[in-house]
Amino acid sequence: MASCFVVQGFGKKTDFTDGRVLDLDASYAIIKEAVEGAGLECIRADEIVHSGTIDVPMYKQLLQADLVIADLSTYNVNAAFELGVRYGLRPRATIIVAEEGFKNPFDVGHIVIRRYKHLGEDIGAKEAKRFRDDLKQAITDILAKSDIDSPVYTFLPELTPPQAETTSARTAARGSAPFSLDSTTAGLMLKARQLGATVADVPAAEDEPVAPTAKANLDQAQAKLMAGDFSAACSFLQEVRKQRPNDSFVIQQLALATYKSKLPTPEAALNEARKILLGLNPASTNDPETLGLWGAVYKRLWEITHLESDLNESIDAYARGFHLKQDYYNGINLAFLLELRSLAALKAGERDEGITDSILARRTRQEVIKYAEPLVDKDYGNERRYWILATLWEATAGLGDTLAAEKWAAQARALKMADWMTESTQNQIQNILALQAEIARLGQKA
Repeated sequence: MASCFVVQGFGKKTDFTDGRVLDLDASYAIIKEAVEGAGLECIRADEIVHSGTIDVPMYKQLLQADLVIADLSTYNVNAAFELGVRYGLRPRATIIVAEEGFKNPFDVGHIVIRRYKHLGEDIGAKEAKRFRDDLKQAITDILAKSDIDSPVYTFLPELTPPQAETTSARTAARGSAPFSLDSTTAGLMLKARQLGATVADVPAAEDEPVAPTAKANLDQAQAKLMAGDFSAACSFLQEVRKQRPNDSFVIQQLALATYKSKLPTPEAALNEARKILLGLNPASTNDPETLGLWGAVYKRLWEITHLESDLNESIDAYARGFHLKQDYYNGINLAFLLELRSLAALKAGERDEGITDSILARRTRQEVIKYAEPLVDKDYGNERRYWILATLWEATAGLGDTLAAEKWAAQARALKMADWMTESTQNQIQNILALQAEIARLGQKA
């Protein structure tokens, strides 16, 4: 069966040009449907079964795959590099795709890029069908025509594409000197078999056990996270991190699972999560996902330590994330924390600071509504739709707009989500109203 290698990141990745988060796994699911619908086997790097470094099988796929699809969404440097390697190795059968927000760099401005549209982190059902059908047809046409699409071979037509040399051919060129099967030779033989080469006149050694793929481990981790088994999720994510040590999504998920595990103690788990996130440079990052996690860790540390420095660190992280991404999640958390700091300032007799934070909280909720309201009619699943409605419910309640709060509450309840979801929203609103009442009482006294 002909094969297609998909060059793409995995998990949720941030487009740093605009702060949007794209779920590349959702993109890959549609790409895979199109590829398999066209009759090809589809594989991404995190699905390759291998031992040792991923570089060898990755380069092999770039050379040997009948088709390569490169997704440049979020300006993925690795994907762009691998695309360049493919263009240098093969003159044809390469497709570029990208989310519609991708702006063409100069060097790919003249190359056809097939676009798809994300709605937030996901792709809507109608758009998924359109993109899947369009890509399937493009695959069929490209493989049938065999036109050159590599700019390398277009502008340098005298080039001859390289061919992989087999081990037997190299042996013939060197002469067939006898050798003994020592441990080094056995290791080289194993590597040769993984590369698909044949070693003549040497008995095959037993295959070493191969670890699960990065995707298999990540899928297990996500399932454990959904089930609330955070300790088990940590174990799987640690394995993924060994395979992809610099992947931001893996680090973010590991930090999340770590602090939610509360092991060995809640405070120890939070401090460990903080250490994990340091690998993503939270002090200087412009990744809203990292900032949201950093804010969550310090918010929970403050709930344990009640240190002003922890509360301030959390507020700073949520504020940076909110202004970068202009999203409801960072914003609604920021508003609540500003009111917590407002109350602390008023209790300390710092009236001006307390009033300032209270006003900032109100303005933040107004901005949250501005960003969240347009998302209500998007083609999202019920869970994501619920949290958008719950955010509007909380924001309007926090602003004292009872009629609007009742409207959003009714729409949220109509989705009939799990009881804990509506209960958590109701509890948060009760906490906010109690907090605001205390701020008003102390503000009048000051």
